Amino acid sequence: MKIGILRETKIPADNRVPLSPEQCRMIEEKFQGTKVFVEPGNNRCFADAEYTDMGIKVKTNLSNCDVLMGVKEVDLTRLIPGKTYFFFSHTIKKQSHNKKLLKAVLKKHIKLVDYETLTDRNGIRIIGFGRWAGIVGTYTGIRAMRIRHKYNILPHPQDFGELGEMKKLVSSVSLPPVKIAITGDGRVAGGSVEMMDAFGIKKVDVEEYLGNSDIKKSVYVQLGPEKYNRNKTGKPFELQHFFKNPGEYESDFGRFTNETDLLIMAAYWDPRAPVLFTPDQMRDKSFGIKVIADITCDLEGSIPSTIRTTNFKMPYYDFNPYTGKEEPPFSNPANITVMAIDNLPCGLPAEASKDFGQNIINHVLPLLLSGDDENVILRATIAQDGKLTEKYNYLDDWVNQPD
Repeated sequence: MKIGILRETKIPADNRVPLSPEQCRMIEEKFQGTKVFVEPGNNRCFADAEYTDMGIKVKTNLSNCDVLMGVKEVDLTRLIPGKTYFFFSHTIKKQSHNKKLLKAVLKKHIKLVDYETLTDRNGIRIIGFGRWAGIVGTYTGIRAMRIRHKYNILPHPQDFGELGEMKKLVSSVSLPPVKIAITGDGRVAGGSVEMMDAFGIKKVDVEEYLGNSDIKKSVYVQLGPEKYNRNKTGKPFELQHFFKNPGEYESDFGRFTNETDLLIMAAYWDPRAPVLFTPDQMRDKSFGIKVIADITCDLEGSIPSTIRTTNFKMPYYDFNPYTGKEEPPFSNPANITVMAIDNLPCGLPAEASKDFGQNIINHVLPLLLSGDDENVILRATIAQDGKLTEKYNYLDDWVNQPD
């Protein structure tokens, strides 16, 4: 098998890679007969020369490769017909900005495997950048909160050479006495908790969080879906039932909005599920959230203030809850400051890429090369032979709608 590593073409540019130079070398040594080729690129966290130093060939034409791997969405004009592609397509929630991409995939009879949908038999994702998104997103959210409170501005995430440097710095900085809510209990939320620990912020349970408004030091609470969703009929919350029937639930997050200063949205959101809160709730005088770090970046999703994504150069904007419009960041204390960077792991790209690549080696390549008895790749295949696969047939009407 010949594997090609794509140059990232999405704007703003992404500097991550699916496989590091050392990992490409490891693959060729571990899986006999497998060759890896790298498309040249100027923006990677690893230079082309680092790949060639490992004996990996850098070439502009990857049409001889069987499998092509990238990170973010591929420029539809660069898609090679009939190939198998692995990347984050951001299409499974009917994201309008990627409809043309999915149409091109179907037209060119491409087999599209989305990293986001690679799961084990229990539906648990086997690969992703979630931990790193949680780490960088939480750091950037706390950075915004410090700016709002007129504290010294922390460095940008990319200013650190590695995670260890970031943790060393944050362990010694002071924080305003704020209350922080983290939604979710998966990898992203785990990264958030890791960063909370690095800052030295105390974790409390829901009762203590809601029962103590006068705090002297920052605290945080971690909320699984059962803490902020409830069955509409009053039945007890059942996690698997919620996953299968999210429309039968309503948000119970309102009890946290007047007790929270910083919200870190780290939970996957199903479009069928209730929104976290509504625009009307955000206009209520009791709504206390002043900074929202939306790591999930679902536009028109569960958080009304996420009206666009941001980037590392301009990570924040203010949302005026009364007009529903964007304003300059930190321009009005009555506004809500939003962070919605959609490629957060690029804040620590080399470490994040190595972690991701190791998961490819451990959990994906053996299925490609030795057989996929549990249909892991089949379940993650969105399109093949010019058609949507059965699992993703729900996208058919959407993708075939006139633009």
